[in-house]
Amino acid sequence: MSSQPFQIRPGQPSPLGATADAEGVNFAVFSQHATKVMLCLFDEDGAEHQVVTLPEREGHVWHGYLPGLKAGQQYGYRMDGPYEPREGHRFNPFKLLIDPYAKRLTGHPIWNDALFGYKTDHKDKDLSFDKTDSAPYMPRCVVVDPHFDWNDTPRPNHSLENSVIYEAHVKGLTAGREDIENAGSYLAMASDPILEHLNNLGVTAVELLPVQAFLNEKFLLDRGLTNYWGYMTYGFFAPDPRYMQGTDISEFQQMVERFHSAGIEVILDVVYNHTAEGSEMGPTLMFRGLDNASYYRLADEKRYYIDDAGCGNTLDFENPFVIRLVMDSLRYWVEVMHVDGFRFDLCSALGRTRHGFESDGPFFRAIGQDPVLNKVKLIAEPWDIGPGGYQLGAYPAPFAEWNDKFRDNVREFWRGDRGKVSDLAGRLTGSAQFFDHDGRSATSSLNFLTAHDGFTLEDTVSYSDKNNLANGEDNRDGHSNNHSDNMGVEGATDDPEIMAARIRRKRNLIATLMLSQGTPMMLAGDELSNSQGGNNNAYCQDNEIGWVNWPEEKDPFFTFCQQAIAFRRMHPLLRQRRFLHSRQRLIDGEPDLFWRRSNGKPMRQSDWDDPNLDILVVEMRMASGSPEYVHREGALLVVLNRGDTVDITPPALPDGGAWVRRFDTSQDDAIEVTAGMQVAANAVVVFSHETRN
Repeated sequence: MSSQPFQIRPGQPSPLGATADAEGVNFAVFSQHATKVMLCLFDEDGAEHQVVTLPEREGHVWHGYLPGLKAGQQYGYRMDGPYEPREGHRFNPFKLLIDPYAKRLTGHPIWNDALFGYKTDHKDKDLSFDKTDSAPYMPRCVVVDPHFDWNDTPRPNHSLENSVIYEAHVKGLTAGREDIENAGSYLAMASDPILEHLNNLGVTAVELLPVQAFLNEKFLLDRGLTNYWGYMTYGFFAPDPRYMQGTDISEFQQMVERFHSAGIEVILDVVYNHTAEGSEMGPTLMFRGLDNASYYRLADEKRYYIDDAGCGNTLDFENPFVIRLVMDSLRYWVEVMHVDGFRFDLCSALGRTRHGFESDGPFFRAIGQDPVLNKVKLIAEPWDIGPGGYQLGAYPAPFAEWNDKFRDNVREFWRGDRGKVSDLAGRLTGSAQFFDHDGRSATSSLNFLTAHDGFTLEDTVSYSDKNNLANGEDNRDGHSNNHSDNMGVEGATDDPEIMAARIRRKRNLIATLMLSQGTPMMLAGDELSNSQGGNNNAYCQDNEIGWVNWPEEKDPFFTFCQQAIAFRRMHPLLRQRRFLHSRQRLIDGEPDLFWRRSNGKPMRQSDWDDPNLDILVVEMRMASGSPEYVHREGALLVVLNRGDTVDITPPALPDGGAWVRRFDTSQDDAIEVTAGMQVAANAVVVFSHETRN
């Protein structure tokens, strides 16, 4: 290995990362506490052939320009500085480090003791110092030219009120399809069969589980498992190589372009709350070796980390360079990779300061003023495991939030839990008690029944208890309270009555989702009756358990889901941005929301308090205060009946009007028009106020 044959130039401190131009490459990296930054260059075979000391420092950014280099050059960093874990510093020049701004990586770390900055067998553990070179076990960063010809393909730009989101795993959705070339890849994700399926279903966006480069934890590999979901990110700019057929990041861009051509948006599930380096006993891959004390939130005893994510560490969003890193990463995925939005894993951690969670904290202020990011879809998972971490409804506009109250309350009602009608009413009307403040809209509530974390819809009606033995943790992992019901038999059955009851329950759940104010999200495979065998924590199951099981013939339940989505799309009343609060409308003097008993009379407080009430009847109209330009329609009378067959007494209508049954989960064709006001047991029915000519 030689050093410094290049005529290195000062370069520029911005942009951070490796930026190629016609003559060479500029390198810039942040470190406040390092004393020396060494750029390591590798040949195509992965041999380290050159070490160049970055010559300039502006503030805390080290930089230099190397003429003659071009896209395709492999590189990494080594850092000199204090190794004083008790003071929060863990510099170790023997460890090759990934550039936080790397746009492509050659692979993934290979587990070896050399990855650790300390001697793993030393009595002082992480206080010791290890001199083993980690480069043979580390991926290299690659300089890229990110230009891509988008063929003027427009972004779909669906508004939230017109959105139906489909949460999917890149590999999991395609791995079971023998008819798709390159199954399990970005290219397979946007193949013709998948696009046709999604368009036929009627969804408007795919929300992809993490695709930024992530780590397979050693404890999983030791069990013969792997990190399937991907919530251990270490490359905030780099598409994970495991989903690529070749080495070109354009594969991801091709995927996005094809989705956009089909009118479908792409939303990324991103993990900025923690990194794959884990606790003080974890490996040194990037941030720990670049500047541990700057990137991470440290405990009062600085050897240790504050862990609000449950994964060993938490990034420090009070540090402006952490904010800059995340903002630059988000803008890169929007501007260069053309994604349409983000779902933020454990988003409460991103709003944490030393004072706790702050809805106007540095990260949220930065996004709110950013001219690129405040125009895309932003979705928060509104909790973490830190103190006061559950923050449903506390996020600022334009964030939407995963509403777990919707999932739980809707499951509870249809399972038959007593006293849940009042909760269901709140969920049906956009959970206004959480979201109707500070000018937020009803679309802020992202309603879901299922997600990657938990039971699938099929398992929700097939299992009363989790079955996670395949995860190797003696069934201790995963949620134990799933608000699920096996309907009489645990797991799969060929009993026709139980099978019919399960289908009806699934129809009622999906119908409730699509009839509720807010933004609906489905889990990939639910429309195909996909089961994980009762595993409600398939994070490590990169196999038939975690993958979507595609039936040989189209599942009839797909047709129902298709009809439910289409029904929502046909009725603007179900897709309102304004909340319904039983306020009188100027246009006709009628309230925009009216709760009724089955006999047509108004609900009383004693009715709401009745634990045996098993039916909810609501008359909905366009919200009071809706401007004239909002597309209007007549009232809808929605009935959610988990009890016995009942006759509904409808409210009186003006002359010439009639209530017409337009949706009924008790019918094989849910949108076939039928007469009468009788509602079958365990059914959802919608009547439309229509004027007969």
